[in-house]
Amino acid sequence: MTIAIMVYLNIEGEKVNLEYFIAKRVQSSTSYKNSVSAPIIKIAIAAIAIGIIVMLIAIATGVGLQKKIKEKVSAFNGHVSISLYDRNNSVTTVKPISKEQGFYPDFTKVPEVTHIQAIATKGGMIRTATDFEGIILKGVGTDYDWQYLQDFLIEGELPKLNKEDTSFDILISDDIAARLQLKVGDQASTYFMKANGQEPIARFFTVSGIYDSGLEEYDSKFIIGDIKHIQRINKWDESQVGKFEVFINDFDKLNEIGRNIQLNTPSELNAKTIEQELPAIFQWLALLDGNIFGIIGIILIVGIINMITALLVLILDRTNMIGVLKSLGASNWTVRKIFLYNAMNLVFKGLVIGNVIGLGLIGIQYFFSPLTLDPQSYHVTEMPVYISWWHVVALNLGTFVVCLLALIIPTFIVSKISPVKAMRFE
Repeated sequence: MTIAIMVYLNIEGEKVNLEYFIAKRVQSSTSYKNSVSAPIIKIAIAAIAIGIIVMLIAIATGVGLQKKIKEKVSAFNGHVSISLYDRNNSVTTVKPISKEQGFYPDFTKVPEVTHIQAIATKGGMIRTATDFEGIILKGVGTDYDWQYLQDFLIEGELPKLNKEDTSFDILISDDIAARLQLKVGDQASTYFMKANGQEPIARFFTVSGIYDSGLEEYDSKFIIGDIKHIQRINKWDESQVGKFEVFINDFDKLNEIGRNIQLNTPSELNAKTIEQELPAIFQWLALLDGNIFGIIGIILIVGIINMITALLVLILDRTNMIGVLKSLGASNWTVRKIFLYNAMNLVFKGLVIGNVIGLGLIGIQYFFSPLTLDPQSYHVTEMPVYISWWHVVALNLGTFVVCLLALIIPTFIVSKISPVKAMRFE
């Protein structure tokens, strides 16, 4: 029979892998599709497909959440902040820094720096006819890059600042607007405390726009306006600011670039990365990596167990064929390869189905965002998703290789099957 098969392959005029040829014939046979192992095989394919779907979603949501939160906290704080060494951990800036620095406005000594801006913060209180709310005014100047906050703007427009005049426009959060019933164009009477118990200083701002970042920590207290107000209240001159916010071009190298920035700033100033300033948020984000790897590990184990079970059932179902092939001189490795080709085909089918469904679901969430989150717990209002081509390639290739290596083990049972007993097997 072996000779007959080889003759058939030669008639076709091509050199074909014998084991692969037999595996394809087995898969296309009617008896294979109607055999006892058929339901088990379908379950194995479904298990691989479901596993890929879950792993793709785990990666897309985990990486997407990390990426989105990093973007949001960086939009408010910069990637690196430069301030005076001070034991005062207050959110508001107390001691001023001169803008006359070698690294400002262009940080030429660190090429990864894309932008640097000077800001200051001051605690105050907005008062309306019926209510009041404690706030922190973040003062910014004409060097402020508004593109980071543009995506958060939900109503109105960004404050208009210029070097000559002092702007009374402010940007407030949707949370503050809702609590104080403020709308775009309304006047917000704001009071700032002075030292030594002196009478508060009033500023009458106009709400130019309303933002919603989804970050409860910022939305609950920050308003954004002209830095000149803080300079005058604190009796600083125009060259004095609270601190500098630095933006870089590669977040993955944040710590390395942060150290380089520190080395190129004066000794009296301290450069801290956003991870150092907000350790709790980034420690929580780091836990997501563990969750992703844990989910992938569990799914792979379940998928491998299903595939091993399917392969064992397939070997048992094809015991007679194994006996015939061995009696015709086929080696154990030849017969094992036939079943490995079968198993590889099942894994491939599961991967294709899983990728189509998984990427489809990710696409639906990306474009339509049907899934929402509690911003108080997750810092975002919608479930963000992000996946790159190398995530997909690595996941599929890794799953295929791991399953293939795991499936080599159960094929050892083929070497234990006697040809005589196999042909009599019912």
